[in-house]
Amino acid sequence: MPKLNFATSGKVLEVPENSNILRMSLRFDGELPNRCGGGVCGSCVCKIEEGTVDHIKVQERRKLGEEWLSKGYRLGCQAFINDEDVTISWDKEVTEEVKKRKLDHPKKKVTTTP
Repeated sequence: MPKLNFATSGKVLEVPENSNILRMSLRFDGELPNRCGGGVCGSCVCKIEEGTVDHIKVQERRKLGEEWLSKGYRLGCQAFINDEDVTISWDKEVTEEVKKRKLDHPKKKVTTTP
């Protein structure tokens, strides 16, 4: 089983393949900050320091944008571990910046009246 290393809190977990980073943090007290779990608030933003995770989701592109994605940041609620060890870290200042960031390409309003 791959290992998930929470560098900021110092915890290391053995987790099943295809495990969600935020879910593993919640289940085993990894201490990754979180609030919504749906890719909207940005509070679970973390940097992938080592290893790789699955593909970038639409919600991550909207909340993080290319600026943060290109620096190795992902949303813990959207990222899944593949079959290799992964090390993540997080920083309160980055979290606050991401939480304040407006979504790219906000959803269009749908009206029901002509």
